[in-house]
Amino acid sequence: MAINFQPIYVLAAGGERALENLDTTANNLANVNTPGFKKLLLREMSQYIPENKGDTAHLFVFPRFNDTPVINTQGNIFRTDAPLDFAIFGEGFFAVETPNGIQYTRNGHFFRNQDGYIVDANGNYLLDTQGKKIQITDMTQPITVADDGTIYQGDQQVAKFMIKNFTAIKPVGNSYYLPDTQKGATEIPAQYSIKQGYLEHSNVNAIKGMIELINAQRRFEIYGTLMRSLDQMEQKSNEIGRA
Repeated sequence: MAINFQPIYVLAAGGERALENLDTTANNLANVNTPGFKKLLLREMSQYIPENKGDTAHLFVFPRFNDTPVINTQGNIFRTDAPLDFAIFGEGFFAVETPNGIQYTRNGHFFRNQDGYIVDANGNYLLDTQGKKIQITDMTQPITVADDGTIYQGDQQVAKFMIKNFTAIKPVGNSYYLPDTQKGATEIPAQYSIKQGYLEHSNVNAIKGMIELINAQRRFEIYGTLMRSLDQMEQKSNEIGRA
């Protein structure tokens, strides 16, 4: 008796999507305490391949990966009182210079390196509106930052943060983002205010994330159980056929 592979393909595709969902949810939970991290959402789509010549009772249907959009909602703001901690309240991203070019982040936890430049935890340089590295040469003077991102040292203006905003973004790792060109991302004005001495929490809800993780694990297990059951049914059908 011939083996019907269609159910196997459907269940295998579902199991792969469940595993992707499990990975995405686990990544969200792993970054629940990362300042400025934005939750990722796995979206799926149904693929229809009517190779049955019009028999609607036996359409070849299976779940396929669609995309993983960034949920770019505001995280809660919490106080640190560190002079080089900054939270963006509203829209937009800090621009930093990385070995892979300019990338964008909401993680406003910055430091001053040995040369006086403001850098993030990875040593990447914070940029001003001219695309230049921001340098603080004299730490004896207090540093203050206005709501619009203008940096003052004492009464002297030093620089102004480059804040960019886009219609669609994609994650590139380490809480960095880039405009998503595949979705036709364009730059748009950013409505924001900078809060010095504050950081933005991740927008991942830990409790909801744990529930999503449990559901994703159960979904993966269900597909595995169904595939094993299907295999046993095929074996019994073949035995009956031979008899």
